[in-house]
Amino acid sequence: MIRNLVLALSLIVVATENASTQPTEQQLRTDWANLARFRDANAQLAAPMKNEKRVVFMGNSITEGWQQYFATMFPGKPYINRGISGQTTPQMLVRFRQDVIALKPKVVVILAGTNDIAGNTGPSTLEMIEDNLASMAELAKANGIRAVMSSVLPVYDYPWKPGLEPAPKIIALNKWMKDYADRHHAIYLDYHSAMADARGGMREGLASDGVHPNEAGYRVMAPLVEQAIERALRAK
Repeated sequence: MIRNLVLALSLIVVATENASTQPTEQQLRTDWANLARFRDANAQLAAPMKNEKRVVFMGNSITEGWQQYFATMFPGKPYINRGISGQTTPQMLVRFRQDVIALKPKVVVILAGTNDIAGNTGPSTLEMIEDNLASMAELAKANGIRAVMSSVLPVYDYPWKPGLEPAPKIIALNKWMKDYADRHHAIYLDYHSAMADARGGMREGLASDGVHPNEAGYRVMAPLVEQAIERALRAK
């Protein structure tokens, strides 16, 4: 009896000690990077046809919101949208292999970083964002995919996280991105210059909330991304 009691107490102690290191059921259920979002769509997607110039758009809500205009802005183009609202660069990096590399595109258009600056998944330094962007570009290059590194769109203030003064941080991140692309033979896509006002925020009429483009905003972006994709394809 005493022996059984000691054994039971030992098991309780072990369970208590392990409680802080073992994932909870909730943690196990949580898909932090949203790997499940495009899993079925990716599985159903056929391999690229011969000479197909497939392009994957990797991003957050700005990319996701563009999907509704793809058919009219990019008619007949084999462009695949893999944007997920709210995502930050570490989340995109986790799903980069399944949502980009596995789809075997010629080009990936990466538009990311604004949600990191907004702190959507916790505080992020510019260096942390830069590291994640560089890692995505390097993964693309290692797999024969040309990376188009898109500038972060201008933002004067985030409606859901006011007071962060993102405009100068975005400008600094974009400068790093351009320098990185020049050094590593990637393509830098400058949306910011075409969409920014004098304060470094979004030009009036291009977004309803100062962050997410409306149709007019996407119409500014569409020819710019097409030019960047053409440059990437010619460079292959």
